[in-house]
Amino acid sequence: MNKFIEKTEAFMELGGIRKDIAFLVLGGLSLIISLFDLIPLPFDAAWIAIILCGIPIIMEAVIGLITAFDIKADVLVSLALIASVCIGEDFAAGEVAFIMQLGALLEDLTVARARAGIEKLVHLTPRSARVITDDSEKIIPADQVAIGDRIRVFPGETVPVDGVILSGQTSINQAVMTGESLPVDKAAGDDVSSGTVNQFGAFVMRATKVGEDSSIQRMIRLVQSADAGKAKIVGLADRWATWIVVIALSAAALTWIFTDEIIRAVTILVVFCPCALVLATPTAIMAAIGNATKHGFLVREGDALERLAAVTKITFDKTGTLTCGTPKVTAVRSVSDFTEEEIYSFAAAAEQMSEHPLGKAVVHCYGRKPAACSHFQMSPGEGVTAVIEGKVVKAGNLKLLNGMMISKELAAGAGAYLKKGSTVIYIVIDEVPAGYLVLSDTLREESKDMIAALGRIGVRPVLLTGDNQHAANAIAGQLGIRDVHAGCLPEDKLDRIAAYQREGNAVCMIGDGINDAPALKMADVGIAMGGIGSDIAVDAADIALVDDEIRELPHLLSLSRRMMTTIKVNLTFSMGLNFLAIALAITGLLGPVIGALVHNAGSVLVIINSALLLNWKKK
Repeated sequence: MNKFIEKTEAFMELGGIRKDIAFLVLGGLSLIISLFDLIPLPFDAAWIAIILCGIPIIMEAVIGLITAFDIKADVLVSLALIASVCIGEDFAAGEVAFIMQLGALLEDLTVARARAGIEKLVHLTPRSARVITDDSEKIIPADQVAIGDRIRVFPGETVPVDGVILSGQTSINQAVMTGESLPVDKAAGDDVSSGTVNQFGAFVMRATKVGEDSSIQRMIRLVQSADAGKAKIVGLADRWATWIVVIALSAAALTWIFTDEIIRAVTILVVFCPCALVLATPTAIMAAIGNATKHGFLVREGDALERLAAVTKITFDKTGTLTCGTPKVTAVRSVSDFTEEEIYSFAAAAEQMSEHPLGKAVVHCYGRKPAACSHFQMSPGEGVTAVIEGKVVKAGNLKLLNGMMISKELAAGAGAYLKKGSTVIYIVIDEVPAGYLVLSDTLREESKDMIAALGRIGVRPVLLTGDNQHAANAIAGQLGIRDVHAGCLPEDKLDRIAAYQREGNAVCMIGDGINDAPALKMADVGIAMGGIGSDIAVDAADIALVDDEIRELPHLLSLSRRMMTTIKVNLTFSMGLNFLAIALAITGLLGPVIGALVHNAGSVLVIINSALLLNWKKK
């Protein structure tokens, strides 16, 4: 029996949507021939529709009953089909089978379209890699590349694995990973991600993440875990469907007993099929997932959107989420005869050979080629020293000024920036404090508008950060966030989220770091920054924001609420239509043929209503 079931399931999956379309076309033509008696046949042409469209439904019902005693909509549909055939209503049976198959096809098309935006990642997975060995170059399957392998990528080729460029310059199309419309220039030392496309020059890279750890594979795993069946409200609809089957059978039996008209009993079975009820939720969820995908979100499970619709508080990590996550020079000040431009120039020249992240940030932000320096020396824990244009220039922290005379202007100016949570690099020229540079983690351009938009839809933002209170208050002040909790360790974030939940709030957590992973798990909904976020954070989250464009966050929340409204409308409509049709069938005002049309038209309307979510956007 198990082998029979497996073979049957394999047969039913054969051909997929194309097979369903072919069966529908043939079934539809057969019904037209049957209705108008266009072609003389030794049998009713409606039997073609019954066999092509009805047999798969009956087989699905039998498999469900045998394997799991699963009583769902297809059980009642099968009974309606068989009963219609038994009383000679072949056309009604064919019509039920045809419209049920049409509803199933529309659902499949809705789901396929919803998944299309993310499943294309699977097809973009690189197939091969050009690996460089000591004496040759060979092409091997991409899944056989090892960490540390050197790989050559020519123009037009897809980057096979994650890595870092060793030599060469090029532009990379990163649209598949970040959504950027313009290519990004890359050179030696820059990271490249698998699945992105090399636009111009050839380059040699070293593999750093391969196989299942690569960026493209991580995104694919998120896609494959998207499953509308996990939503709690889907389970509720399934339970309703089971009870409706029982009620329908009872109503049909009682109607037959009291009226002695079997056609009314068959009509009840036809119109009471809970197809619209069962289709109401999964189609809405998958359409909403498709919409979210187009706005840069990868939703791991439909349940996440259901939970997101109830969120009243959103807790944000600061660094890398509301801010860019990289220090930038935000101010240059001189307390000497040197101009601010000269201070900046001396600082960049002194730091150009530094390996310290802040030193690299200064050179990067300077944006021009620094002046030549000599006698470079690095003092761990203090800063760097170099000779530039005949002057001894030092750049570093406060320890660098030990024993030097510090002016009130320097102390007051630097102190003000330090209170805001910024970092200060002091510049000393020929043993005299000459000025300082201010480095800060800058706000994302979209953060302020995003926070304001959340307030307009009734969601209160909260800042949970491990940074000091000064830095946290400075960022919160710019964004208008009133609830601020600084100096938070991972367990502190957990405690804060748990406290909000005890107060009756549904909480969403947004973060990017490994330290955010516990909070992402604890929150009702966790959203990870998929671009810059750590693998652990992404794996812990329910939703990943692929391109890190947090401006789309208010849309996601509004979409989740719209999805729940659509589901409730679908459920109410389908239940109301079912009971109305039952009343008409019991009184004899509705026959099997018209009943099938009315009921299955309801299923189609439910699917169309759900499909509207694919392109929905709050005005």
